[in-house]
Amino acid sequence: MRSLYFASSSVDAWAEMSVKAFELVPAVERDLLMGDKARINIECIECCGKHLYLGTNDCFIHHFLLDEVTSSKGKLSYSAQKLLHKYLGLKKPVAELRAASALERLIVLCDGIVFLVDMVTLETMPSGAGGGAKIRGVTAFCVNENPVNGDPFCVEMGVLSSKRRTVQIYMVHEDRVQLVKEVTTPEQPCAVSVDGYFLCVALATQYMILNYNTGASQDLFPYNSERRTPIVKRIGREEFLLAAPGGLGMFANAEGVSQRAPVNWSESVIGAAVCFPYVVALDESFITIHSMLDQQLKQTLAFRDGHILQDFEGKVILASTKAVYILVPLPLERQIQDLLAGHRVEEALLLTEGAQQNIPKDKFQILHKRILQQAGFIQFGQLQFLEAKEHFRKGQLDVRELISLYPLLLPASSPFTRCHPPLHEFADLNHLAQGDQDKVLRCKKFLISYLGEVRSTETANGCREDVDTALLKLYAEQDHDSLLDLLASDNACLLADSVPWLEKYNKYFALGLLYRCNGQDSAALQLWIRVADGDLQDSTRSDLYEYIVDVLGSCSSLDLVWKYADWALRKDPTVGVHIFTKRPASKELPQLNPDDVISYLGKHSQALLLYLEHLVLERRIKKEKFHTHLAMLYLETVLSLLSMSPTDEEKICRAREMLQALLRGSNLYHAQSLLGKMENCEHLLLERATLYGKLEEHDKALHLLVHELRDFPSAEAYCVWASSSRDSAYRQRLFHLLLGIYLDGNPAGNPQAAAGSGDLAMAAVDLLNRHGEVFDAVRVLRMLPEGWSLQLLRPFLGRAIRASVHASRTSQIAVGLAHSENLQLLHDRLKDCKKPIFVSEKKGCHLCHNTFSEPDVVCLPGGVPVHTHCVAQRVRDSPTKRQLTNSSNHT
Repeated sequence: MRSLYFASSSVDAWAEMSVKAFELVPAVERDLLMGDKARINIECIECCGKHLYLGTNDCFIHHFLLDEVTSSKGKLSYSAQKLLHKYLGLKKPVAELRAASALERLIVLCDGIVFLVDMVTLETMPSGAGGGAKIRGVTAFCVNENPVNGDPFCVEMGVLSSKRRTVQIYMVHEDRVQLVKEVTTPEQPCAVSVDGYFLCVALATQYMILNYNTGASQDLFPYNSERRTPIVKRIGREEFLLAAPGGLGMFANAEGVSQRAPVNWSESVIGAAVCFPYVVALDESFITIHSMLDQQLKQTLAFRDGHILQDFEGKVILASTKAVYILVPLPLERQIQDLLAGHRVEEALLLTEGAQQNIPKDKFQILHKRILQQAGFIQFGQLQFLEAKEHFRKGQLDVRELISLYPLLLPASSPFTRCHPPLHEFADLNHLAQGDQDKVLRCKKFLISYLGEVRSTETANGCREDVDTALLKLYAEQDHDSLLDLLASDNACLLADSVPWLEKYNKYFALGLLYRCNGQDSAALQLWIRVADGDLQDSTRSDLYEYIVDVLGSCSSLDLVWKYADWALRKDPTVGVHIFTKRPASKELPQLNPDDVISYLGKHSQALLLYLEHLVLERRIKKEKFHTHLAMLYLETVLSLLSMSPTDEEKICRAREMLQALLRGSNLYHAQSLLGKMENCEHLLLERATLYGKLEEHDKALHLLVHELRDFPSAEAYCVWASSSRDSAYRQRLFHLLLGIYLDGNPAGNPQAAAGSGDLAMAAVDLLNRHGEVFDAVRVLRMLPEGWSLQLLRPFLGRAIRASVHASRTSQIAVGLAHSENLQLLHDRLKDCKKPIFVSEKKGCHLCHNTFSEPDVVCLPGGVPVHTHCVAQRVRDSPTKRQLTNSSNHT
């Protein structure tokens, strides 16, 4: 409760409020009005600018001049100066006063008569001038504040007659009044308000809206005027405020529709006014102030003996019977700040938005944004983060205002200073949380979420460095998964502020990423190597070594590659070699010279082997030195394994397979060098045979396979491999060579000979039976010993006969097709010859372009005629003819 003290006894010394929207300020004290005349009572009031007019029960009009006085503390008061008072001579109370400032007249209702009074002298205007200036039998009148007449020196007025059920429309001029319209009502009207062509009338039992131009009417709601005094108050263009049953203040527009919710005031209201966004109501003991925005009671002021409440151009004036007061609205911003101080966020926002129509657009936008920001901080302090975020977004909060609450999050170099006056009451997050660590954690999680949303929006424009740096610090402190995502994306984190923070929380991998973002790849690699070697602890990536290798593999600085590759190769050569083997082939990335890499890898044999495999087997580089080098390394590996004791047969087998695959698949290595390396190794006969094959020394190769290795399947496979990319004649020659070796090894020509010769004979039989289609059957039969059984060679002979028959029939088909094609060509030629060929002096030869002078021509394919001598010359000049001629001469 706050106390208000006034000199008048009509105002009690207390006021109840949820919002202090108004202050009640004395305007005209009792002594100034009546002096020692105790029986004088105020009956009506009118205010025009600084001029205040009072009508009293003794038929006087009092004229005061009101001056506003503002104290040094900003408190408003009024100083009243009495200018004049005038007796009207009717011995009845003055019932109503209305100012017509354009006419410099007061419209007065006294003793049922409406007449005009001069505003300055208070002299009554004579009734005889210009047709009369008095209206008799009047119970009430009102001025149309939205006149339809365009004359600025004419006042429109609605008048209620005491004897007729009508509302009369008058035009009031400087010295006369003129009746222009009379509207009949179903009941005796007792109160009226006019706006444009619309009359809002309180009848004896109901309210209604009338259009006096069209005659249309609309009933509103019932009301008993005998129990309660009706209130009809124009509050805006085509909108009225009415006292409804049940203690409600109802709003109605010209169409009879209520577009606002009613306010719940007292049953005994005797006066009402609107000072947007508030409805002020007066009853016998109180002034109540309701909001038109949410219809809630905002303030109550005790006021005894009050009986008049009027608003004049936004100024709300009240009067008891003895004194006059003014309800002074507090500045809107102060009201809003009072609501915010009480943490009544929704009411403050509602009041702000509701006042938009009364505030210039630019000023409102600034005010509205600030109120939204303040509301956001209040809800932030109450941990209502969703609501706070929405208000921050709508209020376009400088995100640094929020970051600055968190100690040390803003970079030391940030030029930001907090808004003044401040948007909140918190010194920092510790002040807000009061030692509650759970609250601190929740606030930090909210900031992480909020900064993550705004960092890529216009909200972060101009302060991206502050936002990203703060976000990095929060991620590091909270061990958040998004730290690496932040650093992997386009970011503006400040290096100087971020380094100590990341080191503090052992986020060395993230620090390396930050170094790379700032172009310091060398610093990043040094740091990561220390982590990989165990000098620093950071469990962010268990595969950090592999990651370093990937970074080196895609590094644009070759100096860094050469500098750190040795560390990677020493740690694990099979992974480290990926620096060279998995380097992207890109125009933007400088490429490594393979010769330089091979030279560099000389002390890392395993890595060198893998790199050469990459060049030869994956990239398929066709350079003899690479193929030879790889084959030599394979050979050295095999020889090394063979020299061990005991030998590991599985490793030897695997190594020999790799060597053999290369020897068979490549045609680029230097075979003689390899042969010289393995010449005395009896374990590598198969490899030597392959090398002899590369040198076209097939007899040596087959001799090794047949006589020394005794591996007949390998000998057959050798023939297939060696002739795989050759014609059938070459393959036939190889197989005949192998057959000859088999047969030469069995000189007796008897299948029942010694075991060794018997193996060769059986191998020859198997060779013929498996590959019979390759051999020349006639030649084979001549080579075979006479004593061999035909039964042994039955499969071979059957396949040979089938192959011979197939070849014969295929050749017959080919001959037949060729013959058919020849016939078709002859047929086409005959058809062309039967066609006439037209020759004239206008046609030219296709070869020399001269015209024809005689009918002897030669026709080229397509029916093109040319000179005979041109064709002869062309034949003599043809390359084939020249070649034949040259050959003949040479012979």
